[in-house]
Amino acid sequence: MLTETQQAAVAALQQAVEAHDGIALKLNWDCLRRTDRTDPDFLRYQDGRLIGFLGVYGFGSTVELCGMVHPDVRRRGHFQALYDQAMDYCRKAGFTEILLNSPTASEAGRAFLRKQGAQYAFTEHQMKWAGATLPAADPGLLRPATPEDVETQVRLDVEAFGTDEADARSMNRRMLQEPGTTTYMILHEGTAVGKIRVQRSGAEAWLYGFAVFPRFQGRGIGRRALETVVARLAAQGCAVFLEVEARNARALQLYTSVGFQVVQGQDYYYPGPVS
Repeated sequence: MLTETQQAAVAALQQAVEAHDGIALKLNWDCLRRTDRTDPDFLRYQDGRLIGFLGVYGFGSTVELCGMVHPDVRRRGHFQALYDQAMDYCRKAGFTEILLNSPTASEAGRAFLRKQGAQYAFTEHQMKWAGATLPAADPGLLRPATPEDVETQVRLDVEAFGTDEADARSMNRRMLQEPGTTTYMILHEGTAVGKIRVQRSGAEAWLYGFAVFPRFQGRGIGRRALETVVARLAAQGCAVFLEVEARNARALQLYTSVGFQVVQGQDYYYPGPVS
């Protein structure tokens, strides 16, 4: 885990990089701030100043990497050294899928990944709710999840997303301990048929893991649940965000119709062959 001093240095570096490049990095601060985090982070200093950072985020058998180097010291091998360290760890740790994350608008990120021989995998859109007239909330549609709901959440991830069952179980159990996070079960005639996770950080709220069992899709259940959650968060003064894969046309249409707009993209790549 990062110390508070390290967190402050990473945040300052992120601010400098984003301002210089005109991008938004996905550093998963909810993970970086966890006191029980076991994933390593790789930091590089020069004359006592943090100039490079690469975060490692494990999710079951999958791991994501995202990092940065200060604009003043680029093209000097600093990020390559961080990348080599992180990739060595990921391969030794036995992750079966490694994903490299770079903002779509990052020219420096694309150039580095091309140099590594990385192969494009997919793009996620980050969307923000821009305001829309929403129907009145349905008070019987949602309830907070309990530990007894974990198996239902696992089945939702497996059936709706195609997630590996062991990974789904690991992720959902971890969510029970995630600070600032509430998972809601979506109900139909009193039975849990879906879920949606809300993660709060200050005045921002992010929606994750939104799923409805396939046999209950197409009935408007998910739409009503989404509208209810968004309305509640907006009433509390939150800016509401979510992420969706760019190729998921059905989800994009739903989110757009509820009032979400694409604000930026995050590209994912598979690493190139080991040299």
